[in-house]
Amino acid sequence: MNDPSVAALHLALDVHGRDVHSLRAAISAAEQAGFALATFSDGPLAQGVPEAGTRAAFVSRLTDRIGLAPTLHATVTEPFHLATQLAALDHASHGRAGWIVGAANGVDERATIGAAPLTPEQLREELADVTAVARALWDSWEDDAVIKDAATGRYLDPDKVHHIDFVGESFTVKGPLITPRPLQGQIVVLAPDALELDELADVVLIERADAAAIGERARAAKEAGAPLAFAEVSFGFAEPDAVAKLVDLLRSLAAVVDGVRLRPADPATDVPVLIEQVLPVLAAEGLLRPAPRPGDTLRATLGLPRPANRFAREGAVQR
Repeated sequence: MNDPSVAALHLALDVHGRDVHSLRAAISAAEQAGFALATFSDGPLAQGVPEAGTRAAFVSRLTDRIGLAPTLHATVTEPFHLATQLAALDHASHGRAGWIVGAANGVDERATIGAAPLTPEQLREELADVTAVARALWDSWEDDAVIKDAATGRYLDPDKVHHIDFVGESFTVKGPLITPRPLQGQIVVLAPDALELDELADVVLIERADAAAIGERARAAKEAGAPLAFAEVSFGFAEPDAVAKLVDLLRSLAAVVDGVRLRPADPATDVPVLIEQVLPVLAAEGLLRPAPRPGDTLRATLGLPRPANRFAREGAVQR
């Protein structure tokens, strides 16, 4: 059992399974091992496999505890469709959806939507706008908007469904969303630290050379408003002392971040070693958070509050 006075880590695993059978096996192993979150990497040029959001949706009905966070790229996806897909994933998973903000911006990647790469300034603005719009759209239905009043034949209360009327530099969104508010209220947003979205993220993903540098960036992220900071840890066990080195690294990270996202070099061989040889050592030392419980939302697993709806909070009536 974890001592709450001891620093301990939430665990996320980047799941590489892409065909139905390997994906099912990978997500089952991660959930049984007590990971808080599974992430699904993707890019707009991937071919021959379902995109990350579809893979997450597939496993949403095969799991009941682990969070599911696909990478969806804000630079090549319509903001309204992105917000809708993630809201639908949250409903399908009973409140376990996350979103890793993707920022694909290469020539070939942007060509998939017939656009040129964004400048650094344009990229920052686009990412901030898409994230802010997604959050506004998730609030566009109040929690009690759906009334299902058979006597009057009314499905929803129109005074509790709102336009967001967003106008940005490159797009506008009127809203509301076509999907009721996510069960979590807001999807858990995970943003790589290089994107500089700390104030809009629930979790900042930090990739640095050592624990000290990661800890320094984690402090900056929290000062900017991010509730949680996770370290990005790539690992493999090709070297004889790799298990001991990973254990030592995770021990040091437990003192400076809230969690880690583990990215295996070879999932087929590395994940079993991680689960069988690394995690038991950390658990025995009280360095791991408790495994998610069936029925918990991802926000509950991560200790994040369920946000109040902005329109209900402000008493707004906008249709």
